[in-house]
Amino acid sequence: MATLAAAFAVPGALETPTGGYAYAREILARFPTHGIDAQVVRLPGGFPNPTTEDLVETARLLAAVPGEAALLVDGLAYGALPAATLDAFARPLVALVHHPLGLESGIAPDRAAALIETERRALARATRVVTTSPTTARTLVSDFGVPPDRLTVAEPGTEPAARAAGAPAGAPPALVAMGAVTPRKGYDVLIAALARLADRPWSLTIVGATDRAPDLAAALAAQVREAGLAERIRFTGAVDDATRDALMAGADAFVSASLYEGYGMVLAEAMARGLPLVASTGGAAAETAPDAAALKVPPGDVDALADALARMLGDDALRRRLADASFAAGRRLPTWDDTTARIARVLHDSLETTR
Repeated sequence: MATLAAAFAVPGALETPTGGYAYAREILARFPTHGIDAQVVRLPGGFPNPTTEDLVETARLLAAVPGEAALLVDGLAYGALPAATLDAFARPLVALVHHPLGLESGIAPDRAAALIETERRALARATRVVTTSPTTARTLVSDFGVPPDRLTVAEPGTEPAARAAGAPAGAPPALVAMGAVTPRKGYDVLIAALARLADRPWSLTIVGATDRAPDLAAALAAQVREAGLAERIRFTGAVDDATRDALMAGADAFVSASLYEGYGMVLAEAMARGLPLVASTGGAAAETAPDAAALKVPPGDVDALADALARMLGDDALRRRLADASFAAGRRLPTWDDTTARIARVLHDSLETTR
């Protein structure tokens, strides 16, 4: 396959510590080995709520991409671009959708409805659409009108890892949860569930940036204090890869109370290390976490989450069975090379269909 020039338009800082930006970094690092010579186009950071100035600057930056280059636009920006902006480009466009913007938690209903309509119109303009899970693909077909023949699923890659060793002997079971502190991650539900299990031994480490929703981060810290759990629940903030790996390696179980996931990269990372899962079923998480590897609960259900955590903490044999199934599932996950190869093929196809 001949080398293809491409541009990947990403809003804000590529170094942002979230799953979507990690996905972008991983495929950019591997594009050269898959015949893609890609440049990064850094769009304004105001998306998914761009100002007029942001939209003008975005139009200028995208218009400057050479016509012979394939153009991939991250969904955090693409789904918020007005149809008039996209119609100005007489060129193929590939949209990368992690999850629809209007399905984010914690936004006003009228804003959610507006984002859904904007994204529906934007996706109608896309030459091809890449999404990160079969669940999100079905949503894009059924609710956003994306034709199946223009849609490709490229699940996030997961590299093989050593099996987690767990907490040291004599220490309480170590639970870990990962993801930026935002309403969608359901950390308030997780804290409330663990407050009901204060008479049992456990510790929880929540790993993820706390600066995206500062008011929520402060409210969660207050919730922890009021529950008398300040010595047992800690927030690390954003950490580097080595620290993430160490925290996973020292965990006994992984917990996700997320209200919605477009895929659930942290669930896959946990499975690569053989961690048993307690996970809510919001969005694609229900499929990402196999039944044999996880105790699954409805999103937002404190009672169900507390019950599942109690089962996990109180049954060593159950925890081992889930861990074995998790590790086996982790070995079947696609790698980042697999993911990049699928996207590279889409970028080639996006130009070939116009020739």
